[in-house]
Amino acid sequence: MLWLRTWKLGTKSLALHPLRTGLTMLGIMIGVWAVIVLTAISQGASEQVQKQIESLGSTTIIVRSQKPPEEKLAGSRGATKYGLLRSDLEQILATVPTIENAIPIREIRRQFTYRDRIVDGRLVGCPPGYADVNHLKIRENGGRFISDADEIRADTVCVLSAGVASRLFPYEEPLGKRVTIPEHSDKYKVIGVLEHRNPSAAIGGSLDSQDFSADIYIPLRTLRKRIGDTIITRRSGQFQSEIMELNQITLQATDQEKVRTTATLIEDLLAPKHSELNDTAVVVPLELLEQARNMKLMFLGIGILIACISLVVGGIGIMNIMLASVTERTREIGIRRALGAKQSDITRQFLVETIVLSFAGAMLGIVVGMLTIPLYRFGIALVRMLMEDGFNALPASLREAEPSIVYWTIPLAVAIAVGVGLVSGLYPAVRAAKMNPIEALRHE
Repeated sequence: MLWLRTWKLGTKSLALHPLRTGLTMLGIMIGVWAVIVLTAISQGASEQVQKQIESLGSTTIIVRSQKPPEEKLAGSRGATKYGLLRSDLEQILATVPTIENAIPIREIRRQFTYRDRIVDGRLVGCPPGYADVNHLKIRENGGRFISDADEIRADTVCVLSAGVASRLFPYEEPLGKRVTIPEHSDKYKVIGVLEHRNPSAAIGGSLDSQDFSADIYIPLRTLRKRIGDTIITRRSGQFQSEIMELNQITLQATDQEKVRTTATLIEDLLAPKHSELNDTAVVVPLELLEQARNMKLMFLGIGILIACISLVVGGIGIMNIMLASVTERTREIGIRRALGAKQSDITRQFLVETIVLSFAGAMLGIVVGMLTIPLYRFGIALVRMLMEDGFNALPASLREAEPSIVYWTIPLAVAIAVGVGLVSGLYPAVRAAKMNPIEALRHE
């Protein structure tokens, strides 16, 4: 009964000054809201990055060609030769027993034409397994992907990405038609059309972003036979030639626990041929995933720290208001002490008022924080409706990113808010309780 009366009295005292009470609660509310929103943004961004990395597979090892620094190529004459070799792939498969699958690819920037329509895109020479590794799906009634027979015979067939198909064949069915690469005068029969595939975002400095909307896929052996390894480009009015056999080899280890040892073995195998030019790189998505998880924890910690600073500021606001309240209610405190109230009763009353302020502010912060995701979705839908072209031009990682509430931070935020409130209200409560009753009664 004593605590119940104290709660009623404390709530009534706060209700006498609604504006001041509301402003004090606002500081706590903003702090709790900041905890929820900052951790939700951090979690959403982290999930997006992890999704990109997980799509590569936890047993995947990516070996890439990379252009050496210009100073290492300065002394070379004629065509510049660098990157992965087909002999590298043969050596890896023959030497490393923990590899169960290998997908070599060769990529070249080219123009594709059909009648009077022209599209700039990427010509990708790849084996049949490339589609599964990169989650490429044939659209309904869209034919098929490259087969083993196409690869063995080096057939002049191709599979179109959804973007290329829509631009080269806006009004007709692509299957059975022939796409031309003017630079080589080659015609490739369309045997398949893919569903739309969102671009993959760049992941730090380890993996480049991949835009699959402008790709045409042909058998790897066909690309070697028809185009070869030497690519001639025109830059600044001069012709430059580069020789590269493979752009990338995607390897899959037999077991996740063997990924790191396998990657180390591959690096050791490639070192004698490529260490001088430093023209290859081995990327392990599993390590990137662990780094992303560590970054997630770091950003969560930073978000909570920033939000706690907001809560401390709110707690200082509570202390100021309670100190002002003690001064205003000096005579009230004196009357209560004269009527027999103990110091503990006065302390309890002011602490109860502090707890009410903190808890109510925290509850409001939770409500506003939980509304963040619906409001975000509404805002995104509104932007998409009003500026569709500009929105579609954004990277997929930005279009698809969405805050994700970390629910365990909600009770943590409430506990911090109430704790800060109690600490902030303790000094004013003790100061009120220690007032001399006679002097308090004389106070005007």
